[in-house]
Amino acid sequence: MISALANTIFQRAIADYHVENEIDQIIQNPFESSSLEHLLFMKCWIDTVQWHMEDVVRNPKIDPKEGLYWKRRIDESNQHRTDTVEYIDSYYLLKFQHITPNEDAKINTESPAWAIDRLSILALKIYHMEQETLRQDVEQSHIDACQIKLNVLLEQRIDLSQSIDELLSDIQAGKKYMKVYKQMKMYNDPSLNPILYQAAK
Repeated sequence: MISALANTIFQRAIADYHVENEIDQIIQNPFESSSLEHLLFMKCWIDTVQWHMEDVVRNPKIDPKEGLYWKRRIDESNQHRTDTVEYIDSYYLLKFQHITPNEDAKINTESPAWAIDRLSILALKIYHMEQETLRQDVEQSHIDACQIKLNVLLEQRIDLSQSIDELLSDIQAGKKYMKVYKQMKMYNDPSLNPILYQAAK
C-alpha cells in the first residue's frame, strides 16, 4: 500500500532533517532520482524545511527586513512544494494511463498527490506534537493536552492513509478516474502578478 511506503519515507525525511536541524542543510535524498520514493522524500523534506521557516518568521521580535526575507523564501518553497506534488501526480497519471474508467466512474475531490501532500504535513504535526509530550520544562497539564492532540493526529493518519489507499485502488479498478488541474499559481508569475508586471514597466 502506498500509504505505508509514504509514511515510512516521511518519517525518515523528518528524522534525517532533525539530525542537524538546520534550514539550509543539504538534502541527502537516499532514493533513486527517477523513483516515486525520491519524490516522496523530497516532498516531505520541503515541508519540513518550510515548517521551520514558518517558525522563524513568526518570531514577534523579528526584524522586518529579516521577516520579509523569510516570507520570500517561504513563497519560493511553496512553489517547490506545488511542483513536487504535480510531479507525483504525473507519476500516477502515467501509471494509470492504460486504465479505462467504468462508465459510472467518479472523480475524487482531490488528486492522489494532494492527498499525499496532506499526509506529509500530518507526519510533521505528529512529529512535533510528540516532541511536545517529551518536554521536561513544562507542566504536566501541557504534556497531557499535547498527548490528547497527538492521539487525534495518529487516528487521523490511519484514516487518511486508508482513504489514499482506497482512492488509488479505485482508480486502478476503474471506479474513479484522475483529473489533474495544474495549480497555476499567480503570485510568483511576473506576467500574472500585477505588482510584478507593473514594476517591470
